[in-house]
Amino acid sequence: MYTLSAQELNRSFVEGSYSAEKIIAYFLRRIHQFDPQISSLLNILQDRVQQKALALDKKRSLKQPLGSLAGVPILIKDNINIRGETTTCGSKFLKNYIAPYNATVVSFLEEEDALIIAKSNLDEFAMGSSNEKSAFFPTKNPWNLSCVPGGSSGGSAAAVAARLAPVGFGSDTGGSIRQPAALCGIVGFKPTYGRVSRYGLVAFGSSLDQIGPLTTNVSDCGLIMNIIGKNCSNDATSINLPQENHLKHLSNDFHKMTIGVPWNFLENIAQETSDNFHKALKTIEGLGGKIVDINLDILKYAIPVYYILATAEASTNLARFDGIRYGMRSKKAKNLTEVYDLSREEGFGPEVKKRIMLGTYVLSAGYQDAYYRKAQKVRKLIINAFKTAFSHCDLVAMPVSPTKAFPIGGILDPIEMYLQDLFTVGANLAGIPAISIPSGFSPDHMPFGLQLLAPQMQDAKVLRYAYAFEKATLYGTKIPPLFDKEHA
Repeated sequence: MYTLSAQELNRSFVEGSYSAEKIIAYFLRRIHQFDPQISSLLNILQDRVQQKALALDKKRSLKQPLGSLAGVPILIKDNINIRGETTTCGSKFLKNYIAPYNATVVSFLEEEDALIIAKSNLDEFAMGSSNEKSAFFPTKNPWNLSCVPGGSSGGSAAAVAARLAPVGFGSDTGGSIRQPAALCGIVGFKPTYGRVSRYGLVAFGSSLDQIGPLTTNVSDCGLIMNIIGKNCSNDATSINLPQENHLKHLSNDFHKMTIGVPWNFLENIAQETSDNFHKALKTIEGLGGKIVDINLDILKYAIPVYYILATAEASTNLARFDGIRYGMRSKKAKNLTEVYDLSREEGFGPEVKKRIMLGTYVLSAGYQDAYYRKAQKVRKLIINAFKTAFSHCDLVAMPVSPTKAFPIGGILDPIEMYLQDLFTVGANLAGIPAISIPSGFSPDHMPFGLQLLAPQMQDAKVLRYAYAFEKATLYGTKIPPLFDKEHA
């Protein structure tokens, strides 16, 4: 059953081949057997999902209309609210916080009868590129348990790669869906900014954050986008435009498509990554695509711009975590000032503290002009550079990550870690859709990902041609050998 896609599971349930109770029992057993090896989940919602499964079976027996996700287990990154369940954000500060409402995406999923089975691990407050920054435990890569799965959505990515569920959800602030998807050999999609509601997502960088799906194939990604890519009145940044059909006109080739590659920007990448990227481009050319050189040299400034803007927004967003309204309160505090200081000292991890301090600095009097406002101006230049590039091509292609998955503890220099986002942050700064598709393996059997980007609101185009690449290569059908077996 673990080899079935979300659409196949839904079809099997609707046709009566499997009951929802049987599907959930199967995946719960698989989770209990295999998750201890990868540590991808923070909270298994066993009682809740079993009750939902029984209700869904009754709904089917009464011949009531069934949703497009009926019978499909779903994982939710633990910075997205599910009413009545903990939302820890991978932080000790929120380890006992119970969400009082559903995120919009959760409501949309439940309207389609999805079976939400667990909350997944993440770098604390989504601040990280390796999943080593979770306050609880690091998640491991299913392809090599000594390596990272990427981050911050590494819990969802690792669990989907290990087939603990066919669909997971992540949030992408600077590549946090696409990078772990690439490192774990699955599909990860960052929609256009505002296409998917952020209501119920604990904010990191409000002008950058975007919720999106991680799946085993592009078609399932399109199915999920059809469900969640709708306007939300609770989110002021939600786009109020007609819903796209992300499953319509999926392509089998790149005929008459022009693919732009920013060759100058891609000069200094690992040889294995370069070889894989060139091979992927040969596949696109074989499918009828035309490769052209484009100028995105401005992206060499994307990392400093991103880390100025993202940390500035994070310092503002995390100011609400004060030990008063919600979250942990230090037991050592004897007055109001100590409540603030000690609660944050005990509750936040080193990476979160580092980013809050940096964000506070770039917003402080005397430095806003030197850093924050200047970064905003360069962001505008990056947006314009993408617009110019798309006037010469239909899609942009880049690697997802400069390297394959690296060993746990293998990157200690914070600047080197930040550079893992080099090829992904541009899409967040420009607010454009981007996808990671499996594009092959290194000689030591670690996955690579190909990234395709399109102009704003052309999410369906990204999925259409990602589907063509997927069908021509079938890399995404491979499952990590350790997890390519039935549960005991």
